[in-house]
Amino acid sequence: MSAPSRKKRVTRTLAELTPGAMGDALAAQGFANGEILLRWPDIAGAELAERSEPIRLQWPRGAKSDKSERDPAVLHVQVESAFALELQMQSQVIIERINRYFGWRCVGSIKPKQGPIGRKKPAPAVLKPLNPEDEARIAKLTSGVEDSRLAEALQRLGRAVTGSQRR
Repeated sequence: MSAPSRKKRVTRTLAELTPGAMGDALAAQGFANGEILLRWPDIAGAELAERSEPIRLQWPRGAKSDKSERDPAVLHVQVESAFALELQMQSQVIIERINRYFGWRCVGSIKPKQGPIGRKKPAPAVLKPLNPEDEARIAKLTSGVEDSRLAEALQRLGRAVTGSQRR
């Protein structure tokens, strides 16, 4: 008699789970997926991304289903008043980056909407300084990680978790 087979658990990243959870909300705003939203800091640049956010992708009425024949959409971007001119000056670069990423001309223009940005920045966490024992423990736990960038990220996470715990 053979041992009962076990189902393998597959670990999924948050990025893999987000489309299912956010799909309907994104679709209501014209986004087929969240790539423009997720990659906005890379697309617009860090400084402009802090002061703006894409809010809607408006496709022309009667848009064709074939991407090659479809008219491009208008990307509506909420931007703080002082940065509206910067967004306008960078709009062609932003459009080019989006279209290059998707591999087809999906965005044809950007329409800025001036006003406050909806998202609030969380207050920075106050972390207590770590003692040498905690630093050594974190370094030991991440010593087996081959990817140096992953090891550094795990060490930062370890410091944040350890530094935020109340003792």
